Amino acid sequence: MAAADVRRYRANRQAEFDSAYVYRAMASAEPSEQLASVYRRLAEVEERHLGFWEDRIRSEGVDPGSRTPSWRARTMGFLARRFGPQLVLRTVATLEQIDQTGYDDQPETEGTPMRDQERSHARVLRYVAGGSPRGVAGETLGRIEGRHPALGGNALRAAVLGANDGLTSNLALVMGVAGAQLTSSAILITGLTGLLAGALSMAIGEWISVQSARELYQRQVRTEAAEIRAVPDEEEEELALIYEAKGIPQDEARQVARRLMADEGAALDAMVREELGLDPSTLGGSPYSAGASSFALFAIGAFIPLIPYLFAGGTAAVVAAIVFAAAGLFVIGALITLLTGRSALFSGTRQLVFGLLAAGVTFGLGRLIGTVVGG
Repeated sequence: MAAADVRRYRANRQAEFDSAYVYRAMASAEPSEQLASVYRRLAEVEERHLGFWEDRIRSEGVDPGSRTPSWRARTMGFLARRFGPQLVLRTVATLEQIDQTGYDDQPETEGTPMRDQERSHARVLRYVAGGSPRGVAGETLGRIEGRHPALGGNALRAAVLGANDGLTSNLALVMGVAGAQLTSSAILITGLTGLLAGALSMAIGEWISVQSARELYQRQVRTEAAEIRAVPDEEEEELALIYEAKGIPQDEARQVARRLMADEGAALDAMVREELGLDPSTLGGSPYSAGASSFALFAIGAFIPLIPYLFAGGTAAVVAAIVFAAAGLFVIGALITLLTGRSALFSGTRQLVFGLLAAGVTFGLGRLIGTVVGG
């Protein structure tokens, strides 16, 4: 058992030394002093962990040996020094994310700050990796600059795609049953049933999605609150590191973090916003509003090819349904350009072609099925 423990201690020691080695290399090549300071402080923590495992190895009567970086650490250190820390930042952040729970089942770390520190490192690196070359996270930068209205963009995207789903799917359904040469009333009933079924499915799916996300966020907030109570010093350090990563001078970042941590409510609000990227008052929005919006948007799109069947029947209704749907497809495709920046003519035409292609395929299949079933 002792031999297995020593092997584990050595593996932990090597991992900590490699991390510290890479952080030192990143700090040496980082042009922003604030970010360089963050990397150096992360390295210092890893070096304390390194010393912890070396002491454990010595307690077993074994010499830890010399400190030598692995080939992976050497390579990443070389790339960071030669081409800049941004080249390896996302890889380092991913590795920290993977390894953040590595000490949870190791009894030697029980009662030490090491487990929380590993999670803290993963969160700080994830925050920094999402940012600009100077460490300001993209989401934060967007709020500062006012050029990336994420909420508005997401709402518009959901509206356009929801209406598109309804229009395309119900047009295909209507053309399929029209191809089977059903009566106009049967086509209308089928289309309305498809509208309701699709809209309900979309609404339920969106409700579950948003509600599940909210429950996950609530769990994260509870975990963050527990960490603030259990290890306030570690959380204060993490908050200071985040502010430094945003470009705030180290002393000022520490002062801000210290003031916030003096009030548990303010500290939790700050950590939720800065670390988790969430608004504590909304936690991702209302699942009921999301479900209702999905239902309405899908239904609006799905109703377009049914409009002619309210007033006509036969071939005239089929042709009118195609015309109505074609206009809707082109408009939806053009609206998508608000998100993509592409030509409205190009996107509208592309949406029109694919939508009518789907309708043509289902019309042909409906005709084939109607012939086979009807004899």
